[in-house]
Amino acid sequence: MLRAVPLVWRQRARYSGAMATKTLPPGGGAIEPVDLKAALEERYLAYALSTIMHRALPDARDGLKPVHRRILHAMRQLKLDPGQGFKKCARVVGDVIGKYHPHGDQSVYDALVRLAQEFAQRYPLVDGQGNFGNVDGDNAAAMRYTEARMTETARLLLDGLEDDAVDFRPTYDGSEEEPVVLPAAFPNLLANGSQGIAVGMATSIPPHNASELLDAALYLIDKPNAPASDLLQFVPGPDFPTGGILVEDPIGTAEAYATGRGAFRVRARWEREDTGRGTYVVVVTEIPYGVPKSRLVEKIAELLTDKKLPLLADVRDESAEDIRLVLEPRNGKVDPDVLMESLFKLTELESRVSLNMNVLVRGQVPKVLSLADALREWLDHRRDVLLRRSRHRLGEIAHRLEVLGGYLVAYLNLDEVIRIIREEDEPKAELMRTFELTDLQAESILNMRLRSLRRLEEMELRKEHDKLSKEQDQLNKLVASESAQWKAIGKEIRETQKLYGPDTAIGRRRTSFAVPPEVHESAFTEALVEREPVTIVVSAKGWIRALKGHVADVTGVQFKGDDTLAHAFFAETTSKVMVFASNGRFFTLEASKLPGGRGHGEPMRLMFELEQEAEIVSVFAHQPGRKMIVASKEGRGFVVAEDDCIANTRKGKQVLGVDLPDVAVLATPADGDTVAVIGDNRKLLLFPLNQVPEMTRGRGVRLQRYKEGGLSDLKVFVRDEGLTWEDSSGRTWTVTELLDWQGERASSGRLPPKGFPRNNKFA
Repeated sequence: MLRAVPLVWRQRARYSGAMATKTLPPGGGAIEPVDLKAALEERYLAYALSTIMHRALPDARDGLKPVHRRILHAMRQLKLDPGQGFKKCARVVGDVIGKYHPHGDQSVYDALVRLAQEFAQRYPLVDGQGNFGNVDGDNAAAMRYTEARMTETARLLLDGLEDDAVDFRPTYDGSEEEPVVLPAAFPNLLANGSQGIAVGMATSIPPHNASELLDAALYLIDKPNAPASDLLQFVPGPDFPTGGILVEDPIGTAEAYATGRGAFRVRARWEREDTGRGTYVVVVTEIPYGVPKSRLVEKIAELLTDKKLPLLADVRDESAEDIRLVLEPRNGKVDPDVLMESLFKLTELESRVSLNMNVLVRGQVPKVLSLADALREWLDHRRDVLLRRSRHRLGEIAHRLEVLGGYLVAYLNLDEVIRIIREEDEPKAELMRTFELTDLQAESILNMRLRSLRRLEEMELRKEHDKLSKEQDQLNKLVASESAQWKAIGKEIRETQKLYGPDTAIGRRRTSFAVPPEVHESAFTEALVEREPVTIVVSAKGWIRALKGHVADVTGVQFKGDDTLAHAFFAETTSKVMVFASNGRFFTLEASKLPGGRGHGEPMRLMFELEQEAEIVSVFAHQPGRKMIVASKEGRGFVVAEDDCIANTRKGKQVLGVDLPDVAVLATPADGDTVAVIGDNRKLLLFPLNQVPEMTRGRGVRLQRYKEGGLSDLKVFVRDEGLTWEDSSGRTWTVTELLDWQGERASSGRLPPKGFPRNNKFA
């Protein structure tokens, strides 16, 4: 970028034998020393400003960059209006680079092509004929093969250009003029969006629905100081040309529009198609904005090859004019929501579209605008355009009224006018002197045709004079009244809205809104594992294994050495196995990954990181939604949701807080309305379960008070069904009269009923 910057001339020595001569710069100019740092700063600043102002950032008023503005202006000059004939794109590009934009023809053609792509522009500005590329990412045909003309949207952007609505400036060579900005009767900045990277800044504005933007603009006319949050009732989010589903949090959307910075999550639209015999396929009909379909399919195929999509069996592209990607699941038992959530995580079927409304305010100052500020800039521009067009029209009317005044004088004094013209040597001056005419009026009378002297023409002139006078009064009132100006702008917006209303083909919203389904992490595991019944067997020394099927009698199960049975329970291969340790931590194991029942299993300490001094307290199968009571030896505990105890790492999850010598001693289901707790001192206490708080982690509250010893066992039961326990002989006891042991939490309790086991355990 600095190739042509002359910084410092250095004297070069050229030796011929023993003599050396100094070589001066070409042209014989003097050597001028220049500070390198200052020269670099000056030239880099000029380059940065040029990139920001004339290449990368759009104007907030018409939403266009200079190259797009010049393309549309050149097409207007070539009379490529909507409904007119097409012309070769090479002709358009030639005029653009020859008259207005002295850059490479390919860059101009690429910009022209993008303006015509229906999958890139929400409201295309160019109507293309020929190959203009596709959503797969294929390039357009060469400019000599394609043809173009403007769309109705482009006409709205240019409407009023001939009425002095905007300023013009000389082109790069001074031979012609080009508009500084377009009148823009269409909110193009937000409707079509913009992308650009400048020096030190960038812009990224997604497309929006024009009808919603016009509704918001009308609201701003009534309430000019309304914040961006009020406009969300009209503009709930972007509207992409490729459709899709927005799954962004409404709070994040509101913050993005209020600050001008943020992002939107957009997902592909899909549907399930049954293929018979319990099988189905997922068909993707819309993909996220800006994602080439071919690249998306290639990425999914690569992930399939790398075995990173175990739920997916195959992907096929059956697209014709519409998008149709067929995703075949591994088997019919895979939940389609789970399948798609896995694809959304790993592929571009879900994409984040950034929002960075960094634009040129008044074509001069780069600034990040909120949604409300961006619409205000457009409305203010429309008011300027209205005033300039009104003043321009007033000038035309004044000119015409002056001419008509001269004509009427001529008709009233027709014979004298004819005499002066026939006999006087200088009829113009004589007419001006005799009838007190202006130079324009006298010249107009002299240029009249004889045919215009008939009586009917005089009547038409008087009607025209009255009509223009009335229009002049209306325009003068409009220019003098701000409220009248905003009323006129509102009327223009409503007229525009008829073309882009929600009931029109082009105005109908394409991107819908949805809340993504909550798919638990376990659902992915379950989808990968064939659901089969198993029996989990845990030994006293912490060895674990999974026997196939539900084995009711495990007395015949062999253990290693002097090890014995500690826990045995039914589960499924898709279950999670919860392990509670004496340090108050929960660990989670996948039942499908446990060793089989052929051997003695494996020690659980190798499966997670358990401290050496800690012991395993209990092992059970996880039941989603269930609640547990966890308690420590000193008699403190609380209720916790079992879902909150699931650990995602080998280090486990700390739930019950204990400090040595205190240890965690139990985790039992909280199924019932009454808590029965018994201590080592053989004191039994019953109290309502609602006296135990529900927490996610902590030390809990005092359950029972002890003078010595600690908690021995705890059970939650239904009071009306009575308290049951099992003695050492295997007999079951039930006591329904429990008033003697009823008390408040943290009490001491009384000796248990007759027949209660001596080991102070309920089972």
